[in-house]
Amino acid sequence: MAAKDTLGRYGEDVAARHLVEQGFQVLCRNWRCELGEIDIVARDGSCLVVCEVKTRRSNVCGHPAESVTARKLARLRRLAARWLAESGLHPPQVRIDVVSVLRPPTGRAVVEHLRAVS
Repeated sequence: MAAKDTLGRYGEDVAARHLVEQGFQVLCRNWRCELGEIDIVARDGSCLVVCEVKTRRSNVCGHPAESVTARKLARLRRLAARWLAESGLHPPQVRIDVVSVLRPPTGRAVVEHLRAVS
């Protein structure tokens, strides 16, 4: 497995634990279709949350969440609609969150959860 894949998997594991600790129920991870991938689909109360996870080793190239562009958010909205159609669920609310994970060379990961970015 490449270093990038390992870092990404680490970040998704940290993000999933963070969401559970915040009271979310993780419904699925790494859901894919021809349109792309959703890192985590979770439930926050009655709200369905499509969660994009961004992991970095440092902020040298900017904060991890900065890489979630308007184009990426539009893709996530399309993916959310597809996931809902396939799941048969009809939640009263759907939102997109971003979880940024910064993994420094030593010490614990720094997690930042941005809710309802779109």
